[in-house]
Amino acid sequence: MAARLLIRSAVRAAVTCRAAPAPALHRCMAGGIPTDEDQATGMEKIVMRAMKEGVDPYNMLKPKSYAGSKQDPHLVPSITNKRIVGCVCEEDNTTVVWFWLHAGEPQRCPSCGSHYKLVHHDLPH
Repeated sequence: MAARLLIRSAVRAAVTCRAAPAPALHRCMAGGIPTDEDQATGMEKIVMRAMKEGVDPYNMLKPKSYAGSKQDPHLVPSITNKRIVGCVCEEDNTTVVWFWLHAGEPQRCPSCGSHYKLVHHDLPH
């Protein structure tokens, strides 16, 4: 008897609580899906704009290769007038020669003789 009563109440609940079919969801974007440039704000937008113009604001790309001579030194960006530089003098060398590089004329690595020059680098913000 209790089972019949439970079944009847379950059937009544199912019939009365039947919801109307849900409408299909529509995306109403008139211009299509926005791109990353459209959604970017703040620093991200500044960086994206700089990358589009060919400027590398955070030195994320591989640096250009230089000969390392006095006429074509390796360029080292810095926001101050000096920076510490590490030179791996030979390709299979396991040690790094560290030295201070100061603004002005190109300086030589004390071990291998490669030339380095400090260039001023502005931060994007």
